Amino acid sequence: MDIPTDAEFEEWVNQGISAIPQLYQDYLNNVAIVIADEPTPEQREKLKLRCDQTLFGLYEGIPLTKRGTGYNLVLPDKITIFKLPMASASRNAAELREHVRHTVWHEIAHFYGLNHEQIHKLER
Repeated sequence: MDIPTDAEFEEWVNQGISAIPQLYQDYLNNVAIVIADEPTPEQREKLKLRCDQTLFGLYEGIPLTKRGTGYNLVLPDKITIFKLPMASASRNAAELREHVRHTVWHEIAHFYGLNHEQIHKLER
């Protein structure tokens, strides 16, 4: 499939954020949601990804459930949505948009403190 422009991809990420219920959008404080072509070597190393593994999104920060009263004066958490791995795994634009929507939801769930097991349980 054709690789979308950054503007198209950003719009799909924004649509994914808009698909999150408003209640959960309201509490997305001190978190930046950004796009990148692919994970950096440092991100890959941090996650111990093998060369045959890929990543659609990444949450880096302190989950909302772990923020205590001393949580202040900290840099924003970061959610990165990776364009090229998703485009490579998609047959068409509709499938890519669905990957984006799902990945945005998945990474925001991490922001709220859910682990992979809890996220997969909710998806069933």
